[in-house]
Amino acid sequence: MYKTILVTLDGRPTDAAIVEHVKRLAKLAGSRVILLHVADGWAARTYGADAVSPEITEDTAYLSAICEQFRTAGISAEFELAYGEPVKEIVRWVREKGCDLVAMSTHGHRFLADIFMGTTAHRVQHLVSVPVLLLRAK
Repeated sequence: MYKTILVTLDGRPTDAAIVEHVKRLAKLAGSRVILLHVADGWAARTYGADAVSPEITEDTAYLSAICEQFRTAGISAEFELAYGEPVKEIVRWVREKGCDLVAMSTHGHRFLADIFMGTTAHRVQHLVSVPVLLLRAK
């Protein structure tokens, strides 16, 4: 059913909810998991893949650690770091590389920011043609 699941992570404690949920789902479906984080700090937005900063180093270590959790659970997993604006990069990844499901955690509402710009999850779900699993983190 879900051959490849793209899991977007933002490096917050709320990632744990979607990670644990997708571990169970991937086990049941025999899915391959791709972990994606979009670095969106100044260096990432300015230099893209050539960016060198503590943020990039921390993001890479974080993705590697989460990826190892999946592999330890017997799930095929890899990770990628993208650079720039999160919605644009997630949508580009889905369109260029393809997946059967996008899994994202949501963080609740920031009221004014959500009203004027929309949440990343909301915007992504309207721009991709694959199912999007949204799990509200506690």
